[in-house]
Amino acid sequence: MKSPRISQRANDMPPSPIRKLVPFADAAKKKGIKIYHLNIGQPDIPTPPEFMDAIRNYSEEVLAYGHSKGSQQYLSGLAEYYRKKGIQVEEKDIQVTTGGSEAIIFAMICTAAVGDEIIVFEPFYTNYNGFAMMADVKLVPVTLQAESGFHLPQKERIEEKITSRTRGILICSPNNPTGTLYTREEMEMIARISQEHDLFVLSDEVYREFVYEGEHTSIMHVQGISDRAIILDSVSKRYSACGARIGCMVSKNQEVIGAALRMGQARLCSPSIEQAGAASALEIGEDYFEAMAAEYKRRRDTVCEELEKIPGAMCLKPSGAFYVMAKLPVKDIEDFSQWMLTDFNLDGETTMIAPGPGFYATPGKGQDEARIAYVLNVDDLKKAMRIIGRGIETYNSRR
Repeated sequence: MKSPRISQRANDMPPSPIRKLVPFADAAKKKGIKIYHLNIGQPDIPTPPEFMDAIRNYSEEVLAYGHSKGSQQYLSGLAEYYRKKGIQVEEKDIQVTTGGSEAIIFAMICTAAVGDEIIVFEPFYTNYNGFAMMADVKLVPVTLQAESGFHLPQKERIEEKITSRTRGILICSPNNPTGTLYTREEMEMIARISQEHDLFVLSDEVYREFVYEGEHTSIMHVQGISDRAIILDSVSKRYSACGARIGCMVSKNQEVIGAALRMGQARLCSPSIEQAGAASALEIGEDYFEAMAAEYKRRRDTVCEELEKIPGAMCLKPSGAFYVMAKLPVKDIEDFSQWMLTDFNLDGETTMIAPGPGFYATPGKGQDEARIAYVLNVDDLKKAMRIIGRGIETYNSRR
């Protein structure tokens, strides 16, 4: 008797390029090989004690359902946090979500109907592909160039992608996977396009605190587009709390926030205990972020300096986040990334990187690129970059 077939949408759901090499990594570890994980944006900096203490000291006798919009304590703290960042919002403008992932999915569903289009700049955070599949919307890519540091193209090139089905532009700054920090002029250009073509702007600002040169410009720093600007945010990177799964949507458009609340009601509530932790973390002073940024800047500089030593590699130093999108002198980055786990080690050590193609929507792009997350300490990053360099030399000599 035949089993029923799964849906086409489920069948088309792409695997994560960040995680799909895990079985090969697990097999290598069973052989005793040490792996430097450069594939995933999991910070190694300890979660702040304020966050953990609030969780340990959670005093409610019953772990009950919370409010679908978010806890009052957290909403109040978030509104104050954003105001300190020059983003003038109130509690009513915020919808707490179960991670930044849910914020992106909610925003896509709020702004685009089935089959509608959202413009995105590639390379982009790979899970945008999966979120778009869940929302049944189409991502329309505008390809950026490594040689320009992955900055935005001229306005006309973006407008070429606009059709009668375009509903929004999805942007991320500082960017994952490139680390690019878009300038105020670039953000203002996106705002103008949204006004002239009646589009929403979905602005992923998860890496706001990770800026090493320049200044972060939020989409809500741009005047005159409050009716179409949507901030997507998360505590995961900011407080090194990726497992907490607390994010939010922020918009002055009450239709958007109202629709997101109804979606929130359908899934009941975001985690209560983690919201208590996130609310306490909002009290952390700027010295925490300054020290964190200084450490990641050291790591970025280390990775870029070591990559420069690899013949044929190219990486322009990014200004934010904790990733570089590096061009490596290999013809097939997917094969090379897997080979590093299955066939290569240097003194019992190897690396795990995220192959470039998964960060693109355009087939054939990213074949010689890899995202490298500099989330390890400086000494480990130096070792990892040297292993990659030796691996490239050996891989190419055998082919």
